Amino acid sequence: MSTLAYLKSFFKDKDVASVTPTSKYCVRRVCNPINFDQDINIVEYGAGAGVFSRYLLQHMTPGSKLYLFETNEILFGKLKEIDDSRITLFDNSVEYAKELIPDDQIGKIDYIISGIPFSFLDEDARESVLKQSVDLLKEGGRFLAYQTSGHLEEPLQKAFGNVKTGWEWRNIPPMTIYEAEKRKMESTE
Repeated sequence: MSTLAYLKSFFKDKDVASVTPTSKYCVRRVCNPINFDQDINIVEYGAGAGVFSRYLLQHMTPGSKLYLFETNEILFGKLKEIDDSRITLFDNSVEYAKELIPDDQIGKIDYIISGIPFSFLDEDARESVLKQSVDLLKEGGRFLAYQTSGHLEEPLQKAFGNVKTGWEWRNIPPMTIYEAEKRKMESTE
């Protein structure tokens, strides 16, 4: 993906946290827990210019679905260039994810991938996004995130009751990788 598009977005949009696209190493590391052998439903928060989206589409079955959220106008324009019927695009904040994802998909999402900079969200917004994420995921579904620091571990532990962390050094900047699983009795409703 175009580093230029990220640079333009970084300087124009306070919510863009990176000046470069995510590395292929980080993409693979974050997506490692995904079972691509079956039809799956994935939501991506902060899809950027589509680095993860393109990787996912290459590996997903024809019956899978991918819901992409991106609020940056330049990056959203890049996502609209991806021609694939499995994609649904939202140029809305992930704070409205549960309202926007089709009702028949609530509680049936297999994976949520998030690159949004949670450190930019206030505590209430962060808590709301994570609660909605728990509700969107099916039991056994996973929240997979990558962030520039370890700040998300405690909020994920609070929302999901579990979290695994790791690092991917082959990215600029290096990323903390998170994985949290929706387990029984974690719905926020």
